[in-house]
Amino acid sequence: MLPSPLIIGHRGASKFAPENTLAAFRLALEVGADGVEFDVRLTRDSVPVIIHDGNLKRTGATPYRVADLSLTELQKIDVGSWFRIEGFASERVPTLEQLFELFVETDSLLYLEMKPDPGEKERLAQACVEKINASSLKERVIVECFDLSALAIVKSLDPSIRTAALFEPGITKPPLVTPGKRLVDRALAVGAEEIALHHRLATERVVNAAKNSGLTVVVWTVDDPSWINRALSNGITALITNDPAMMVSQREQQASD
Repeated sequence: MLPSPLIIGHRGASKFAPENTLAAFRLALEVGADGVEFDVRLTRDSVPVIIHDGNLKRTGATPYRVADLSLTELQKIDVGSWFRIEGFASERVPTLEQLFELFVETDSLLYLEMKPDPGEKERLAQACVEKINASSLKERVIVECFDLSALAIVKSLDPSIRTAALFEPGITKPPLVTPGKRLVDRALAVGAEEIALHHRLATERVVNAAKNSGLTVVVWTVDDPSWINRALSNGITALITNDPAMMVSQREQQASD
């Protein structure tokens, strides 16, 4: 039986290791996270890699855009030294294939967020679908995206891949129907099985509307342990967090009380 709620490491265990690196994903595994969330972009030579930003200013101390670099060029860049904790200078931007290899011997869930640049939704979706189908992890991968049309492309390529519609505050204005119904309808329209809500959107009304429509509810990004109780009370399936160790510990404490 799966624990409740599931604890998913946001970009790995990104509070204690540089985000979206193999070090952060290994740490998430070590502290007992039930899965990880990560961001995927394409290099110039169309290799899907794990990085959030479109450029390397923040994590690589260089202005290069990911889309302008080949994989070989990209993996020469140190994406660990920027982090406040020392010892990560050897970290490089991993490929999606490398991440899959890390998780082969686990039962972890993998929340793959597509980050398409303008005009590349189809290419990114195709690349992700190909890597998912080439792996042995397909049943554990959930593809998510804020651009719901990109999820529709994934479904057109392979309807069996599980998807999650991502939502953040600001998109609900000015709805003529309740926000919950509007978000749920948009998720269902692209065939999503899950809805991933920013924590400010995860009201009881929205969560109930999603559950009543058969959607699995995921909430991001929460580092407050009070969300464990809230998830248990409202039927939220998974919480995405920067600090999976703390959230797993809180879940265990709740279970023992």
